[in-house]
Amino acid sequence: MRISEILRRKGSGVVTIAPDASVRELLRVLATHNVGAVIVSRDGAAMSGIVSERDIVRRLNDQGAALLDASVSSIMTAAVHTCSPDDRVETLNATMTEHRIRHLPVLREGRMIGIVSIGDVVKSQISELETEREALVKYLQHG
Repeated sequence: MRISEILRRKGSGVVTIAPDASVRELLRVLATHNVGAVIVSRDGAAMSGIVSERDIVRRLNDQGAALLDASVSSIMTAAVHTCSPDDRVETLNATMTEHRIRHLPVLREGRMIGIVSIGDVVKSQISELETEREALVKYLQHG
């Protein structure tokens, strides 16, 4: 299965936040959209970085409540791993596991067209296994 199939099923919406927004604003965006990561972007199209719940928790441990007034750019990951809609789910699974990444922006010709989470990848793999299982059962029953 290709990443484009995951996006077709889940949609291609990408939640973004400005680099100069506060971490407090970031928390509000994460909660409002019920997501675990947000793309950092000045214009909603070009990506400056990514910031996740994990980034917040780690910095909060170090900096305490003062972190809430810090800028998103001060805690974001600037070197973002990405993928293409043509990439295979198996490849993405390996990349996410190897680099301990839970969210990957999907780019086509340098433009963001979606974001895929580890949950999306696992869900697609379960769906694929279920389809294979059903085909095998049908084959065995009607063999």
